Amino acid sequence: MKTVFVGLSGGVDSAVSAYLLKKAGYDVTGVFLKVWEPDFLACTGPEDKLSAMRVAAHLEIPFRTYNLEEEYKRGVVDYFIEEYRAGRTPNPDVMCNREIKFGAFWQQAKQEGADMIATGHYARNENLKGMQALMCGKDEGKDQSYFLWTLTQDDLSHSLFPIGDMPKSEVRKIAEEAGLPNYARKDSQGLCFLGHVDMGEFLKHFIPTQQGIIRTTSGKEIGKHDGATFHTIGERLSIATGERMYVVSKDIPNSELIVSHELSLPEYTRSVVHLEKVNWVREAPQADKTYQAQLRYHGEKHRVKIQVNSVQFEEPTLITPGQSLVVYDPETNECLGGGIMGSNANHR
Repeated sequence: MKTVFVGLSGGVDSAVSAYLLKKAGYDVTGVFLKVWEPDFLACTGPEDKLSAMRVAAHLEIPFRTYNLEEEYKRGVVDYFIEEYRAGRTPNPDVMCNREIKFGAFWQQAKQEGADMIATGHYARNENLKGMQALMCGKDEGKDQSYFLWTLTQDDLSHSLFPIGDMPKSEVRKIAEEAGLPNYARKDSQGLCFLGHVDMGEFLKHFIPTQQGIIRTTSGKEIGKHDGATFHTIGERLSIATGERMYVVSKDIPNSELIVSHELSLPEYTRSVVHLEKVNWVREAPQADKTYQAQLRYHGEKHRVKIQVNSVQFEEPTLITPGQSLVVYDPETNECLGGGIMGSNANHR
């Protein structure tokens, strides 16, 4: 059977993936991906690595550590910071998959004899009309295809998602029955590989603070902030008066945040949005067909039509420049691909 290097994160999903592949007869090696961690945060890297090592020992498979700190800092963290600096809202998990899990990890694994790599993503890789199709995970609540829209035919030709056909409950059950040492470990949350971090505090280590004014849409000054770049459109703020309001606009040159009690964002509500860095996994959408577009992970799916790199919404929709717009075929649950939502629209 083929040699498969499995990315062992320390979590239960990747552990079960390695277990299932070994059980199926593959020659399995577990790999922990060591990434850059800031010295000002208490990160979970050492704990994650220990958990991954225990899984490999239990499964009696070889274990390796790939040091991808430089690649992660350059390809994920620097991108993340620059997008915030530009006033956009980045998606580091998408970039982490593109640059690290299906980029640097695969390149090193291939050099060391791997035929394929595998991850614990809740997605499916199926052959359709002689090409690889990226399909939603069977567990709708855990589906992670949204984060995988940048994958190409080449990526999918050597990638496996062993748990994509399972609900999370079954994955937990398999882990417990197999005696995996991390079967009860909680799922990680937050910035890819860094766990939960306070985004504002994180960014202040890289972007200088610039105190400014918080105003209402009527122009009334109601508070101060440490930097407009640290906040995202649609974010809910707790104002000093005790009120909870939404960020509806940012004036970065003048360091002002505009807030409102209602999440009404005419500046960011559009009928058409232009996509940047577009990738269609198998084939481009048909111009005369209606698809579904997801604008954030587990967000609402909107009815759209696609023409090259422009997306036409059936109803005006709130968009967030910098975030991923991912397109799905509602009839088949195939993830067709997507792009990054641009700052400019063709029509309001």
